[in-house]
Amino acid sequence: MKLLITGGAGFIGSNFVRFMLKKYPDYKITNLDKLTYAGNADNLKDVEDNDNYRFIEGDICDSLLVADIMPGHDVVINFAAESHVDRSITNPDEFVQTNVLGVNNLLNIAQKNNIERFIQIGTDEVYGSREAGEFKETDMLEPSSPYSASKAGGDLIALSYFITYKFPVIVTRSSNNFGPYQYPEKLIPLFVTNALEDKPVGVYGDGKQQRDWLYVEENCRGVDIVLHKGKEGEIYNIGAGNQQENIDITKRILKGLGKSEDLIKYVDDRLGHDFRYAIDVSKARELGWELEQDFEKSLEDTIEWYKQNQDWWQKIKQS
Repeated sequence: MKLLITGGAGFIGSNFVRFMLKKYPDYKITNLDKLTYAGNADNLKDVEDNDNYRFIEGDICDSLLVADIMPGHDVVINFAAESHVDRSITNPDEFVQTNVLGVNNLLNIAQKNNIERFIQIGTDEVYGSREAGEFKETDMLEPSSPYSASKAGGDLIALSYFITYKFPVIVTRSSNNFGPYQYPEKLIPLFVTNALEDKPVGVYGDGKQQRDWLYVEENCRGVDIVLHKGKEGEIYNIGAGNQQENIDITKRILKGLGKSEDLIKYVDDRLGHDFRYAIDVSKARELGWELEQDFEKSLEDTIEWYKQNQDWWQKIKQS
């Protein structure tokens, strides 16, 4: 199988590329990535000499480039996205450009090339926030930031290609991922790396916001199962059912590093900050997906990775 993976130098994308090359040594992967601030060629240094791996620097919005490299591939998996909520609040244009227009460009060219399957990688943030219960794939979308709204737009465009053209699209929506190679602006890697440097960790508001934390390798396995077993035209939630308050995660990180809670600094809450995310993952389980590692072990492994790979993140934080 020949895969075109877009955004494969980012956090989730690079973990997925590595996962697939290891699990399917006969698969051939082309990685198209723009190498924005969050896309990092160092994320895949360990596979760059693999004969079944090819990297191309470029933008999913570049029609000529995408049209040039698309032929010959069987599957497109789109991880490419602007993904940081805070950045979307200050500069929403980039998010609409990549997360909506870029997705449409990929779909349009993929359809013309008779791609056998197109996986659009989404987020649970498109559902918005809820006080209790879990969002199902059929629930109404209520995004609350330019980021989540643009991701919802990309999902809807992808699904429209299935309805209108019968193009074989599937959408996955995962909860908050964490793990190795995550750009240190997201909560867990930011707080781990700040604490390692004895710098303050800035907690929004009272820190009571709840997120469902999903170890990135669990998400990679979920996308793999959806790729091979998912039904075209469907959406699959992938989450851990592991809601944790941000302040509790913060304290666990500090405890795991032997750091004082005095490093915690409460800051003004984010504009339009969702309180709680939770998704129903029954459909993914019906395909055979289950969590393989508990949260505590995954968080320990993540903290240890950042401790052992300080050169990787220090280079980023100093740039």
